[in-house]
Amino acid sequence: MSTLQGKTLFITGASRGIGKAIALRAAADGANIAIIAKTTEPHPKLPGTIYTAAEEIVAAGGKALPLPVDIRDEAAVAAAVAKTVETFGGIDILVNNASAISLTGTEATPMKRYDLMHGINTRGTFVCSQACIPHLRKAANPHVLMLSPPLNMETRWFAPHVAYTMAKFGMSLCVLGMAGEFKKDGIAFNALWPRSTIATAAVQNLLGGDNIVRGSRKPEIMADAAHIILTRPSREHTGNFYIDDEVMASAGVTDLSKYAVDPTATLIPDFFV
Repeated sequence: MSTLQGKTLFITGASRGIGKAIALRAAADGANIAIIAKTTEPHPKLPGTIYTAAEEIVAAGGKALPLPVDIRDEAAVAAAVAKTVETFGGIDILVNNASAISLTGTEATPMKRYDLMHGINTRGTFVCSQACIPHLRKAANPHVLMLSPPLNMETRWFAPHVAYTMAKFGMSLCVLGMAGEFKKDGIAFNALWPRSTIATAAVQNLLGGDNIVRGSRKPEIMADAAHIILTRPSREHTGNFYIDDEVMASAGVTDLSKYAVDPTATLIPDFFV
């Protein structure tokens, strides 16, 4: 299977960045996309809303269901899942992409920010997975994909920003546990993480502006890698911590120059790899 035509994807954080790129790649196949995000009004530093994303998804060839949801609210998540199933008849794929970041040390991390990161990253991933699993169990080739890193338990990944690392690794721990728990049901749980920084508004705003963006790859590499993973047989591919360029290589794509923001710039490696 190499297409997501007719599949229904429930994607968190799909109003911009990597989440939207994954949505647009699936839409090109003719997929149905539930856009799960909070942004209903334009943000001065973060362009895009669930409604502008919906317009792009429809233009790309898919069907869109924009749903304003804070994934920290389990009742709102349950209602969004129910609306998605009512609209499209089921859920085939969950992409846990929504994330909050604060690259601060222990003393410089307000507990409000700590709670935000853990509430969205770890808890939000758990809540959305829990809510979608009964419907994924009925799907022909069910997948859950976390946008989270490999579990490299090294001090260097924790010391500079322990709160953020814990929150992202919490998403990956869901992969480790749920892949085993739901293997008998044929639901695949995998993680995908980029080798390099990815040119998103969050990277530009939080990691150092234009120089970081120049050394980044475009979100489309993550979208194409996700597409490869999500079209694989779920019973044969679960419990993996994938890196984007390795996924592309496994599909025979080794020339990644088209994904570079600036082909002359040196790629900047992402965290955790």
